Amino acid sequence: MAAQISARRQSQIIGSILGTAVGDAIGLPYEGLSPRRAAKLWGLPNRHRFFFVFGMISDDTEHTCMVAQSLIASGGNLSKFQEQLAWRFRFWLLSLPAGIGFATLRAILRLWLGFSPARSGIFSAGNGPAMRAAILGVAIRDSKRLQEFVRVSSRITHTNPKAEYGAFAIALAAQIACETEDVSGDEFLLKLQSCLPTEAAELISLIGDAVDSVKIGESTPEFAAKMGLTNGVSGYIYHTVPVAIHGWLSHQNDFAAAITNIIECGGDTDSTAAIVGSIVGAAIGKEGIPTEWLRRMLEWSRSVVWMERLGIELNSTIQAGIPGKPIKLSIISTLSRNIFFLSIVLCHGFRRLLPPY
Repeated sequence: MAAQISARRQSQIIGSILGTAVGDAIGLPYEGLSPRRAAKLWGLPNRHRFFFVFGMISDDTEHTCMVAQSLIASGGNLSKFQEQLAWRFRFWLLSLPAGIGFATLRAILRLWLGFSPARSGIFSAGNGPAMRAAILGVAIRDSKRLQEFVRVSSRITHTNPKAEYGAFAIALAAQIACETEDVSGDEFLLKLQSCLPTEAAELISLIGDAVDSVKIGESTPEFAAKMGLTNGVSGYIYHTVPVAIHGWLSHQNDFAAAITNIIECGGDTDSTAAIVGSIVGAAIGKEGIPTEWLRRMLEWSRSVVWMERLGIELNSTIQAGIPGKPIKLSIISTLSRNIFFLSIVLCHGFRRLLPPY
């Protein structure tokens, strides 16, 4: 029985990490575009389009991997997790990542200036903490302990309580997705309400709207439009999280449909797709992610094989209950990859200046 539980947990961890990566990669070319312009420029988000027929990850996946590495190195110790994640953020910035959020950038610079991880965060309600939260919900099954880890992970970069509440909603969704085959939106909402303080009433109300929308059969793009997000889902966490929860509840066991529908909402598509992919991926495992989408991931530092090994290591650490040595990355390989990635991003920027409009 213990072996079966461990194997299932490992499948969920790997599924969540790879789900994040694939959602991120499929959504990346559509980032910042309205639904109308995205459809004209790229068509349906049903395959990789970042570099011809291949996809690459962005900061959403990198954050998830750093959280996983920090969990391994900390062995479940909260203060050590905070310390490990802070150092990984510092050195991540030195690898010249493209597309880093402004609040996250400022927070990491503060870390390098000597601010402690408890004081480095910026007062921002961006969706950065939410995009790295799902793996915490997969790895940590006690809700109170999960709140503590989400709080630490969030406040390193974002101190606005809204960022923390939104990140916890995503982590809880991933936790519940691992424990229940077909999650009831009402049950998720009640659980969330019991965990969050009264100050999170606005988020609870928005997620309640998402649950009601799923009940009447509205698509995720329809729900986003009802929220007034007709030009795309912004990076504001109270926009990102309700739409992502809607996307997950609508397609809990259909990875391709979940990713396609969330990207069709437009806006911050790499983050929204990464978040939805992380939750659905945790529920269905690697086997439920389209093989072609995995096969066409163009990565040579954080490759699919590397991410699978990371998931195996995290599961082993959880089972052992002691700190481990997380798999590392080659600095030279990562820098070369990031320079190549940035060149493709710039090409996409120039392409958007051209028709169709």
